[in-house]
Amino acid sequence: MTDRLYELLPADYRGRDAQQGEPLRALLSVVEEQVGLLDEDMARMYENWFIETCQEWAVPYIGDLVGYRPAPSATGPANAVTTEFLFPRRAVAHVVRDRRRKGTLALLESLATDLAELPARAVEFYRLLSVTQPVRLLGTGDVRLRHRLRQGRTADLRRGEALDLLDGPFDTLAHTVDVRRPDSHRTAGRHNISSTGVFVWRLRSYPVSRTPALCLEDEDPHRYTFSVLGNDTPLFSGPAHGADTRDELRFPAVLRRRALARRPADQYGPGRSFEILLGDPSAPVAVPVEDISAADLSSWSYRPRGRTVAVDPSLGRILFPRDLLKAADAGVTVSYRYGFSADVGGGEYDRPLSQRPGSVTYRASGQQELQRRLAPWQDAGQLDRQPEHAVIEITDSGVYDITPRSIRLAAGHSLQLRAANRCRPVLRLPDHRTGPDALRFSGEAGSSVTLDGLLICGGAVRADGGLADVTIRHCTLVPGWGLDADCRPHRPARPSLMLIDTDARVVIEHSITGSVAVAHDAARRDPEPIRIADTIVDATSHERSALCALGGGVAQAVLTLHRATVIGEVCAHSLELAENSVFDGRIEVARRQFGCVRFCYVAPGSRTPRRHGCQPDLVDAVTAEPDRERERLRVRPAFDSTRYGTPAYGRLSATCAEEITQGADDGSEMGVFHDLYQPQRAANLRSGLAEYTPSGSDAGVIDAD
Repeated sequence: MTDRLYELLPADYRGRDAQQGEPLRALLSVVEEQVGLLDEDMARMYENWFIETCQEWAVPYIGDLVGYRPAPSATGPANAVTTEFLFPRRAVAHVVRDRRRKGTLALLESLATDLAELPARAVEFYRLLSVTQPVRLLGTGDVRLRHRLRQGRTADLRRGEALDLLDGPFDTLAHTVDVRRPDSHRTAGRHNISSTGVFVWRLRSYPVSRTPALCLEDEDPHRYTFSVLGNDTPLFSGPAHGADTRDELRFPAVLRRRALARRPADQYGPGRSFEILLGDPSAPVAVPVEDISAADLSSWSYRPRGRTVAVDPSLGRILFPRDLLKAADAGVTVSYRYGFSADVGGGEYDRPLSQRPGSVTYRASGQQELQRRLAPWQDAGQLDRQPEHAVIEITDSGVYDITPRSIRLAAGHSLQLRAANRCRPVLRLPDHRTGPDALRFSGEAGSSVTLDGLLICGGAVRADGGLADVTIRHCTLVPGWGLDADCRPHRPARPSLMLIDTDARVVIEHSITGSVAVAHDAARRDPEPIRIADTIVDATSHERSALCALGGGVAQAVLTLHRATVIGEVCAHSLELAENSVFDGRIEVARRQFGCVRFCYVAPGSRTPRRHGCQPDLVDAVTAEPDRERERLRVRPAFDSTRYGTPAYGRLSATCAEEITQGADDGSEMGVFHDLYQPQRAANLRSGLAEYTPSGSDAGVIDAD
């Protein structure tokens, strides 16, 4: 308190008030608190007059004043989050400006940014129609001829660049007329005089900075992959310096070999799409851009010449020449960008950091530094050296081999092992044949452990003992422990998380993990609580167990799932709540009188607690018996990819039934990407295109990835 009102009183009043114990001062302090609240409310009232500074609740009212109309097809009950998507602040702010620009091609691209927050490129399909060129205009210099020459041309099989771009947002080849409209709700068409397509990119481009490349030394010491897991990962475009605003490098798309060969300087170098450095990782030297050569390394048959480094951006592979092999042996460090749908799993994206009050924070960079920081928890004789609450923060995106693998906490202590913000360190467990196959966390009564922002491969994470809490957030526990070149898991049947004889409360948030195995003595302990939210639990097949007892059977666990995608079977003691989730495998719950499953896809044949708003129950209720099996197949979730390591991993396909893509309680999609609110974004964009497309024209939304 500032005693602002009290200081306005005459001095003699304040003096007499002091003699009586300052009751007047106490009264005015209460009044001043309310005056302060009134001042803040009046200041907010003025700010709420403007779209740039108003609170979220005021955006719909300002939108109504300027005539902004939300998408009529956006379904689901209104709440604070859905209202934000139905009334985007940027779109409301630009209503008047957009009406003045109505009918322009650039407006359609900006609508995608304002209404759906997606990068987009608008294409007028009449420019790609196959037309007969008038021979009589040749040699006349007529301006009409120059216009005609900008039309799409007949395919030339020797022009590989044009064939690469066929049917994409940068297509230049001529097409015959398609009478279907691009905005048709049945089968959308493209090429017609009145048709315009708005290509949108749903995938995002994420960076990985200064991480070791993986040498495939068992095959050839010249061969490397950008991914430390050894899988083929396509490189995505990043900031393209000097590129035109409508250039393909401005969008989060896979880099093409021919584009890299044609313009390497726009894609290679610090702050761009990728960079390769050689030598000691503490002071590496970048390979010059003139030594980078684009190549097709799908069969590894290409042989680079001189000191040229061959790069295949479509597969994320590197091939070194003999002249640079010695430098590569000293270390190969890479920076690159990969594609994914959302901020889930370990990654270099902005994420909130939190820790217990009074925690001691240790920062580590490098293998030796991390081992030194972990020593008090790895040596049973040093438990007395542990601070009560500690945070070990890894400040780079390097690869760390954890040895020894056992971490133990004293009673009542907590340890958080995390990545610094916008870093993605990799904890690699050495070959399990040489020792234990898990990174083990154990503790005495009341202890807790948190993993945050890490990618863990080569083995499982194990929790046992008296741990009270186990929290895993923004982490990737690689399903199957490792990947082959085509993203097949190395050990698909092995769990990524093991909970052994512990009563810990387990929380998994915004993560990707393999199967979860629970070993719990039901005769001595209550079932273990496990809460999973915004997470993919991947058993690598819908026929394997995603969550069960160690060795199979019913896991003694009480499950709670929010916005999760589960690939595999679930077998648990009870299911307290499951909502807005996809279970691509059967569920077996022992105690079905307790709990609720709502707005989820539940595989037929599952035994669950009572269900509400679930699929395929809803289609079963309105479908006659002869057609029921066909309808069940129609509403089964369809994914673009179920292999971890691919850009579209876990994403629902565009052909997936609306009962799944709009089946959540608020009209969004079921599963891990629920909070992207893709149906609301798409409905907003379609509504905006219908309003701003000129009369007699049709505009449709097309997925570019």
